[in-house]
Amino acid sequence: MKTQDTAKLYNLPKIVKFCKRCTISNQRPRTILDKKGVCSACNYSKYKREKIEWKQREKEFTKLLERFRSSDGSYDVLVPCSGGKDGSYVAHILKYKYDMHPLTVTWSPLLYTEIGKKNLNSFINSGFDHVLGTPNPKVVKKLTKLSFEKLGDPFQPFIYGQVNFPLKTAINNKIKLIMYGENQEAEYGGDISKANIPTRDVEDFNKYYFSGKDIEFWKSAGLKDEDLNCFKGPQKGEITKKNLEIHFFGYYHFWDPQENYYYCQANTGYEANHERTEGTYSKYASIDDKIDGFHYYLAYIKFGLGRSTSDTAHEIRDEKINREEGIKLVKKFDGEFPKKYFNEFLDFCEIKEEIFFEVIDSWRSKHLWKKEKGEWKLKFPVWKS
Repeated sequence: MKTQDTAKLYNLPKIVKFCKRCTISNQRPRTILDKKGVCSACNYSKYKREKIEWKQREKEFTKLLERFRSSDGSYDVLVPCSGGKDGSYVAHILKYKYDMHPLTVTWSPLLYTEIGKKNLNSFINSGFDHVLGTPNPKVVKKLTKLSFEKLGDPFQPFIYGQVNFPLKTAINNKIKLIMYGENQEAEYGGDISKANIPTRDVEDFNKYYFSGKDIEFWKSAGLKDEDLNCFKGPQKGEITKKNLEIHFFGYYHFWDPQENYYYCQANTGYEANHERTEGTYSKYASIDDKIDGFHYYLAYIKFGLGRSTSDTAHEIRDEKINREEGIKLVKKFDGEFPKKYFNEFLDFCEIKEEIFFEVIDSWRSKHLWKKEKGEWKLKFPVWKS
């Protein structure tokens, strides 16, 4: 198995530095630490708590919705929603607080969990029209295997559909407003140059979410146009021509994922898992796809940052826990292998266990890992920072 130059591919700094406020390091792609050693996401979190005038943003939001609201009950906003806490929260607020008429859309997870199906059905039954996009399973399996091997992320096929299917659905239904939840680059660490812009540019999708590989890339792996058409999005020119606008709800309202969970628990029938998710302490976030755990595990291999790191960083910024508590949770749970769905993953991708681990090790960043007594260990864990 060819060893990947992960550091070069993701432009990772050779010297590992951790944020002084949360548990994220400069190994998260596009995350920058300032002169005080604080990451971009923590700086944005402080800014939105202390500087943003949310009453003014609410006025902007009201004006936006007035511009798009239909008078005859026809769809006036499209909300991408898996049935999880965030999309469900946005859709429910738009409909029941602001009298909008949302069409909600879901791109089918690669391997649905039972709790994921249940939460989606509960959300729909709370009063929503809904469209489910389900691609050819044979193509999905092939793309998942290829993405695992070539990108070190089996979740990429889902991301293509999750991004592009809402765009196509909006255009097909003559809806001119799409409402996403949060600006992930600003909230979780990345390029914050557009943190104070309410809209999303479609060109950012390929830049931030497609691993630099447009869907056309997979033709080189033997897939055909007919296999890939459902994963493709409309051209930017068509989006502009149709006057389609993509906005972030989190630009107009203070974004707090845990509060979204409590809201949906009360209003859309959302349920957390009965047990914590492997790799973290949380029970309620990203629980609808069995492939999720492998996406986060590969992030741990490539960047030294696993699912617990991601969760603790969010909750430190949201003032739910402090950094000391976060570090203890990372030490206890980060990098835990997602064994619950491991055999299903192997069957789904049609690969053998030994090949799986060869792929994993091919993506292991050399400047982050060392072997001690036959075991891989992080050279620079957060608890030693």
